[in-house]
Amino acid sequence: MRLGINLGYWGLGMDADNITVAQEADRLGYAVCWAAEAYGSDAATVLSYVAAKTERIDVGSAIFQIPARTPAMTAMTAATLDTLSGGRFRLGLGVSGPQVSEGWYGVKFDKPLARTREYVEIIRKAMSRERLSHEGAHWTLPLPGGPGKPLKLTVHPVREHIPLYIAAIGPKNLEQTGEIADGWLGIFFAPEHAALSLDPLKAGRAKVGQTLEGFDLCPTVAISVGEDVKAAADLQRPYTALYVGGMGSKEKNFYNQLARRMGYEQAADEIQEKYLARDYAGAAAAVPHDLIDSTALLGTTERIADRMQAYADAGVTTLTLAPAGLTLEERITALRTGVDALERAGLA
Repeated sequence: MRLGINLGYWGLGMDADNITVAQEADRLGYAVCWAAEAYGSDAATVLSYVAAKTERIDVGSAIFQIPARTPAMTAMTAATLDTLSGGRFRLGLGVSGPQVSEGWYGVKFDKPLARTREYVEIIRKAMSRERLSHEGAHWTLPLPGGPGKPLKLTVHPVREHIPLYIAAIGPKNLEQTGEIADGWLGIFFAPEHAALSLDPLKAGRAKVGQTLEGFDLCPTVAISVGEDVKAAADLQRPYTALYVGGMGSKEKNFYNQLARRMGYEQAADEIQEKYLARDYAGAAAAVPHDLIDSTALLGTTERIADRMQAYADAGVTTLTLAPAGLTLEERITALRTGVDALERAGLA
């Protein structure tokens, strides 16, 4: 099992530290450094900067938002980043959510599965450098009746095949991800509930005559280092409450639905009710300790090593760490603890 690091969003006051974290991860042998985007910093610019400041570590988008770019532009960006990084780019995609898609990008959040499938199909065509033509429900290239003609990507990526990942939570999206992607970007993944994610992924792989062999299972997992497990978990409460309670709308919150599938129906209701009422402290307090403990790495190096073994046993191939804390020292400590724990578990 390999390790990754997720820098999250740029512009949260830790920007200078982010480069130091990425460089330390590079030095420690981490496999990949991911950056995210929502409606602040874009991931492409951040990744180009990280790639310029590192030597070996891959850089990946977790995620490029599908409503933010046309598929052809995403192919151009992926090819450019792969070229500039010397073949170190990983393309992660996701549909975002209805509030961001419609409120920020002005793109209707409808038929996300069909849109994703078509988006990936166009990207694959463009990056293969064949002349691009497509007739679908969401995109038609070239536009009919006009001066447009099928064009070919002029950039030659370093690799013939750039790894493509999809962030997925719901069963149908997971199944499609197994069918059309090279890897999966997960969140709030608990080894004890691995079947919730892996069974649909396996079903999707089976549709195309494949198994999970060679398919990168890459969840992002929060990490809090310390002797006091409860205190370490408490650091994660606001993060969990934000996603379970405040991401998306009351009717469409994919993280809330995931918590329900994991058996936390009552807690999911309470967290969301309090968060949407802007009782953020109450929402954080309502997050069950067991939910945090099962979806994060908490405690000492020895305890984290045990949990890493559980993730490896569940089939995870790249474990991406999201360190708790805002100081550089806390984040570097988490990075180094991750490596120590991986070695202690015999997984390095």
